Amino acid sequence: MVPVSDSSPENVPTTEPLTVAALETERYVATAGWDQNPRVFALVDTASLIAAEPGLASSLDGAADRAPDALTAIEQEDLPRTSSLETLLGRIAWPDTVHGSAVAVERVVLPPGAERDLPEDEDEALTALSEHPQREDVRLLVAVHRDGRAVCLLRQRAHDRDDRVATGEDLAPGLVHALRATLEG
Repeated sequence: MVPVSDSSPENVPTTEPLTVAALETERYVATAGWDQNPRVFALVDTASLIAAEPGLASSLDGAADRAPDALTAIEQEDLPRTSSLETLLGRIAWPDTVHGSAVAVERVVLPPGAERDLPEDEDEALTALSEHPQREDVRLLVAVHRDGRAVCLLRQRAHDRDDRVATGEDLAPGLVHALRATLEG
């Protein structure tokens, strides 16, 4: 896990299109604060998007948007209600014009061993989780590309700053797998 920081000398800003799209999307989601429902995004080729919708060119004016293979995230609104994120992702099949997909989801993380002390009743377990003194609230943003690349970003509520977002390829392997399945044709 590597902290992402534009100002840190050991972290050179990335130009890899999937990572850039993931970072931009995570920062966009972060502007809405915490306690959000899961959010799903299609990742499309920016040049193709501008060709199809020339009016969008003025809103996509950063250097990253002009880079070869740049990706733009398009949030999917009015998604069907489901009992789980896995069920929702299992219902999504992207057309070929979508080069990747991303999901932002909040989770509660407990220290190792804390889960074994949770009550068996689901409602009681949720209450115990929400009141656990060592709980960590985190937001994951997972992005995948049709070619198999993946990037996972993790923001902690306790360290809620853009320069404190961790990144890695395997922070959420289950979500990576579920997102890749949405791209299989």
